[in-house]
Amino acid sequence: MTIDQAALGFGTGERAIYATNPWASRGRLFEEGGSLTRSEFQRDRDRIVHTTAFRRLKHKTQVFIGPDGDHYRTRLTHTIEVAQIARALARALKLDEDLAEGVALVHDFGHTPFGHTGEDALHEVLKPYGGFDHNAQSLRIVTKLERRYADFDGLNLTWEALEGLVKHNGPLLTKDGQGTRGPVPQPILDYCEIHDLELASFAGLEAQVAAIADDIAYNTHDIDDGLRSGYLTFEMLEDVPFLAGLMKEVRDRYPHLDPDRFTHEIMRRQITRMVEDVIGVAQDRLKQVEPQSVEEVRAAPMTIATFSDRMAETDKAIKKLLFSRIYRHPDIMRIRAAAAEIVTDLFTAYMNDPKLMKSHFWVNHISGLNDGQKARHVGDYLAGMTDTYAVRTHRELFDRTPELR
Repeated sequence: MTIDQAALGFGTGERAIYATNPWASRGRLFEEGGSLTRSEFQRDRDRIVHTTAFRRLKHKTQVFIGPDGDHYRTRLTHTIEVAQIARALARALKLDEDLAEGVALVHDFGHTPFGHTGEDALHEVLKPYGGFDHNAQSLRIVTKLERRYADFDGLNLTWEALEGLVKHNGPLLTKDGQGTRGPVPQPILDYCEIHDLELASFAGLEAQVAAIADDIAYNTHDIDDGLRSGYLTFEMLEDVPFLAGLMKEVRDRYPHLDPDRFTHEIMRRQITRMVEDVIGVAQDRLKQVEPQSVEEVRAAPMTIATFSDRMAETDKAIKKLLFSRIYRHPDIMRIRAAAAEIVTDLFTAYMNDPKLMKSHFWVNHISGLNDGQKARHVGDYLAGMTDTYAVRTHRELFDRTPELR
């Protein structure tokens, strides 16, 4: 993919006409005065970083459960890597870097303990009450569950930050109101009744670069962690031509490199090639669409910041490798089953006796709620748990707790 280097935004400080302008934000649900020292999107980013939800990410699983080792990615370190890549893409495309970083930092707030295993388990027990979706949960956290400010619940983020959070992977509705990826989670629909996030349009480019940065980050670091764990080997990487080419490139230049350095040299090249591919595609699509504002980006007939067809095939091949060798490995599946048991047990216990949720702010008001309302609060409480807190709490409530090793 060819990149127009003259059009890159490195070092210019210039914002493109199609970028989201923080000084022309659509504002916040609850009106606030402006800041003398920060743009609206800088304020969003800072509020996100100072939340309880952000701190909890350090003890939430990415792929490998915490006891497996200190050097594996957690949900927090994954988030930081996504934010770094998103900011780099935003700078290259002359976008608002603070908004791109903010969307990247908040995108995984709604994840449960134990990674996607916890999400699947929580969705299963919540099916009679509308199910569970981590993206919808992220929205609940930043609009309702964080309780820090005197004047409102949540963080009162700008419309653009909330739009990016909800729609970073594309529109949720078609023009005729049908869900693009199945039914839209009810918490998102409920919020849009009071603060319309325009679910049938694309998000701005800042959210789009955050979304593709997520793919780049976990494709790369899951390979890195997989090699560290022993579930992946360099020989297995040869099955993906793109990775095989990177390894040959490193071997040719550094024929006697030790394995740790060899891995890092592969990973840094992988990130670079994927980032450059996205920049090249975005530049080409911007020339096709010629948006004169962020509104025209939202109305575009396609995602602008994405992989080329060739890199998209590589992305699929990497995901296939990761699923077969790591995510579905018998050891990981055994741990997944144990983690799911913990989540399911806790849900049942809290539904039977909500008073066990001692630190949940709704616990003194939950007796008057119906089962659906009660289940949603139990879901909120469980989703907010870290891996360590979930295990510790299970040990307090049950005679036997499954081993996560």
